[in-house]
This record gives sequence, C-alpha cells and structure tokens, in this order.
Amino acid sequence: MARIAGIDLPKNKRVIIGLTYIYGIGKSSAKKILEEAKVDENIRVSDLDDDQTKKIRTIIQTKFKVEGALKSEVNMNIKRLMDINSNRGYRHRRGLPVRGQKTKTNARTRKGKKRSVGGKK
Repeated sequence: MARIAGIDLPKNKRVIIGLTYIYGIGKSSAKKILEEAKVDENIRVSDLDDDQTKKIRTIIQTKFKVEGALKSEVNMNIKRLMDINSNRGYRHRRGLPVRGQKTKTNARTRKGKKRSVGGKK
C-alpha cells in the first residue's frame, strides 16, 4: 500500500486514478506527476516499488500544495472575502450560491432543505 501526502492510495486501482484520491490532485496533475517521475500510468498502485513511490512523493511535496495546506489556503481566501465585505464574501456568509446562479427556484444544495412559510387563514 502506498501512502502519499498522508493518504493511503487504493492498491487495486491504476496509479493515475489512485493519485486523484489526494485532495488537490486531479487527473491532469496526476499525469504530469507520473511523466516527471517516469512511471507508467497504467500500472497498479500495489505494483509500485519503493523507488517509484519515493519519486512521486518528492514531486508532490516540492511542486504541489495538497491536503491540509491547500484546504487552509482556500479557507483563508474565503475568510478574506468575508472580512472585506465583498459580494462573494456576503454570499458565503449567508450560505447562498456565490457564482451568480438564480435562487428563486433552485439552489437547494446551498440553501438547505426547503422551509415552508405558514399560509394565511
């Protein structure tokens, strides 16, 4: 089992897919990492030897911001938007969609479960 950036990669998956289990690494980043480490992307995680795992680990540590560091940076950016009272910060604070979506009918994911308002008698 390969453990990279504090994440146990699933051993029965291909390496290119296994790397995407790390927060901050998608398929294109995984492809770049494997090209630089000279590792075939079609081999399974369980078939990686220690040398290959070490190369991948060092590339991720030096060139990518992943897991905790990336999450804290994203949270700091959102907090900064809220502190300067920007429109995006206001939407984050209120739990509304941030990127201009309409909210009259949709946006249930951000707004939560529908709350009915009592009818008139």
